[in-house]
Amino acid sequence: MKLFVGIDVSSLTLDVCFLDSDLQVLKQCSLPNDLHGASSIKELILECHQNVAYESILVGMESTSVYSFHPAAFLNEDPDLKGLGVKVVVQNPKAIARFKGLFEEDKTDKVDAYRIADFLRFDRFNLSLVKEEKYLALQRLTRSRYQLIQQMTECKQHFLENLYYKCNTLTRDVDTSVFGAAMMDLLSESLSLDDIAAMPIEDLAEVLQQKGRGRFADPTKLAKAINKAARDSYRLGKVMQNSVDVVLGSYALMIRTIKEQIKSLDSAIERLLEAIPESQSLLSIPGIGKVYTAGILAEIGQIDRFEDQAKVAKYAGLYWKRKQSGNYESPRTSLTRTGNHYLRYYLVEAANSVQRHEPVYREFYLKKYREVPKHQHKRALVLTARKLVRMVDVLLRNRQLYAPERSV
Repeated sequence: MKLFVGIDVSSLTLDVCFLDSDLQVLKQCSLPNDLHGASSIKELILECHQNVAYESILVGMESTSVYSFHPAAFLNEDPDLKGLGVKVVVQNPKAIARFKGLFEEDKTDKVDAYRIADFLRFDRFNLSLVKEEKYLALQRLTRSRYQLIQQMTECKQHFLENLYYKCNTLTRDVDTSVFGAAMMDLLSESLSLDDIAAMPIEDLAEVLQQKGRGRFADPTKLAKAINKAARDSYRLGKVMQNSVDVVLGSYALMIRTIKEQIKSLDSAIERLLEAIPESQSLLSIPGIGKVYTAGILAEIGQIDRFEDQAKVAKYAGLYWKRKQSGNYESPRTSLTRTGNHYLRYYLVEAANSVQRHEPVYREFYLKKYREVPKHQHKRALVLTARKLVRMVDVLLRNRQLYAPERSV
């Protein structure tokens, strides 16, 4: 006899259903989603096991954003439940939704908890062990860094958009990046184009050197380019110019702030990586640094959560569905849009870096690049990322360092 505990999680409640192998509902209740509610579930599991010595006990719930984290971690780490061999499953909501679609019934929290328990009974779920705390801590850092990168990209786009209003020829005439500290200070100050154009080249070069702390190799040449851009650009009215200057100043401040926050997160990520020994395995791969290593490890967690490298690839969404019917086999297979998009992002970005540093991966990338006439880079990069998954899986499972393939 087996016991299946389905939990429908929301921000406020935990709706629980206890179901045995004979489809007998032992108990259904609604508890608060807090420490007291999770403790009550634990006591009910212990009580049920005391009455009937179950062969196995499975506790399942959907992965519902941050709401399922605390109950899953509590039930998975509890020593009393560990002593009974209780397994906690956090399942993809899409799999549960497809299973529920087989039944014509109402959509309520009580019914959902019952169907989650019923889904566990069929033994068709992926047993995903809850990640250890160090991986979850690393995930908070890497995902926050990812979000900050997205915000900074958006801020830079808006900065360039407003910069075009102020000086539409600047990016054409000036070779250096406009997002350097010196350039952003100069462009976000309340200096009109007429002020910049009228400023002597020597004075403008001196201002650039002061703001750039002497880092410009040829400040006079840069000053001439900025002066030319200021003379060639359209002029704005005073009201419009004031508004654009305020916007540029705001975005310049936001970009500087985000850069500082990213540096702070990088330092925290570096410290945490030292507590994860297997990080050395990924760092040994040419082209993979601490950011990519942290992102991959944070999303994969313990590699033992996956049976093999194919499961890792499918979890990341690097998976192509086969289409076959009778004697027909479709030559076109599309990449699935499911899976962990954070892990897919880090694997694809890491693959792009590895193929620039490792000859074997570069050769594979170019081979896939030449196979099709359209979308060559994207296709080749995704296939290279799929190849990278195999190496990542081997290195993490064996706790070994990367050794390049030898030429014969």
